Amino acid sequence: MSVQLPKFWETFIPILEVLSDGRALHYNDLRKVVREKYYAKLPEELLALKTKGGDPIILDRINWGKVYLKQAGMIWQPERAMVQITNKGRDILKRGSLSFKELRADEDFIANSKQGGENSRVDEGIDDQASPQDMIDSGFQAIETRTKLELLSKLKTTDPYYFQKVILDLLEKMGYGDLLETPKSGDGGIDGIINQDKLGLEKIYIQAKRYTDNKVREGEVRNFIGAMGRDTNKGIFVTTSTFDEKALKKAYDAGQKIITIDGLKLVELMMKYNIGLQVRSTYEVKVIDEDYFEVEN
Repeated sequence: MSVQLPKFWETFIPILEVLSDGRALHYNDLRKVVREKYYAKLPEELLALKTKGGDPIILDRINWGKVYLKQAGMIWQPERAMVQITNKGRDILKRGSLSFKELRADEDFIANSKQGGENSRVDEGIDDQASPQDMIDSGFQAIETRTKLELLSKLKTTDPYYFQKVILDLLEKMGYGDLLETPKSGDGGIDGIINQDKLGLEKIYIQAKRYTDNKVREGEVRNFIGAMGRDTNKGIFVTTSTFDEKALKKAYDAGQKIITIDGLKLVELMMKYNIGLQVRSTYEVKVIDEDYFEVEN
């Protein structure tokens, strides 16, 4: 079984153990201590994962563990931004385990969850595998994946010459220099040229291949390199499909610097720079600013 980040409810006991000495901890310090004491040995790539909001996922899940424990009266805030274990929390710690199902059945948790009204349960729709932030990120990822697939499908069926324009629009949005689209015929395998300086002393040549299924072969990369001429050593080869191994090796071994962009990388860049896309909805997720409520005595 592959190593994974802990679920938010799996941080319940670690949080209580860190607080077991009875001292009050700042909520930020609590998150960091729990991470370092219980999860520091996880692979670095897991610890580096972030939510869509940019927070480390491991710290976000510890934070949700803290939120639910507080809702159940197992920890409390003796002062602003500080958390401390309660006698109820100590009893749970002695038992040594606490599932999310058990916590949701807790009388204090149910009572506190309904303070905003009979239909305002804070755990509504939450299961024992995902925190609210996990569910937001999962839904966002599903929409993003579907959009990428639809975008790639549309690129594969668009007019080849218009596809070239899409690539030039993308490179322009990415901040490259002056772009020149070559004529539709007789371009010698070059679909566009980027002048990186005003005099055109530094050039990047562009090749854009709109394929449905065919892979880009070694010969096409070789032809592109040959068409680049002697006035540049930089090229970008873009396709809606993929490159076969020999094509990638040819680009890598070339005396020039050749960047290859396949269909998946292309749609990622188009998503990042909003090419052919529009924002349908914007959602704000608001959380308590604990620092705002911290005041000096």
